[in-house]
Amino acid sequence: MTPLPIVQHPDERLRRKATDLPLQRLADHEFQKFLDRMIETMFAAEGVGLAANQVGEPWNLAVVSTKDGPLVLINPKIIRRSLRKETSEEGCLSVPGVWGEVSRSILVKVTAYDRQEHKIDINAEGLFARIIQHEIDHLNGILIIDKAKNVREAGREKNNDL
Repeated sequence: MTPLPIVQHPDERLRRKATDLPLQRLADHEFQKFLDRMIETMFAAEGVGLAANQVGEPWNLAVVSTKDGPLVLINPKIIRRSLRKETSEEGCLSVPGVWGEVSRSILVKVTAYDRQEHKIDINAEGLFARIIQHEIDHLNGILIIDKAKNVREAGREKNNDL
């Protein structure tokens, strides 16, 4: 398989709120191959997460790398967040060469469906919670450049006012 092309800022598709995926699509063999290609694309780009709009598709779905292997999240929703937050540096495959400090909840509870159409509840913490929040931001049309402080490009400081 060939990795999918990754959409890059300022492409307007990155700013659109994703549409919930009809679960019956999961029974389609071609759609399952698309999910495999999303996972392959994430790994080929050395990413830890990838939202559907980052490959030009409008669906509410993301793939995330975990210690147990790739996880497909269909129609994910954060249903609870910790008030306690942590600020850490993030980058993004759709905004290459740009890094910034983003504050995120250290714990999140997420509900979604997996690729077999099973409803799953995830209690994520630390880096796993950060990755999920980053991908769900994508699905809501939000990029790290909208949230990040101390944004810089490939080793040089960037003024947030520009």
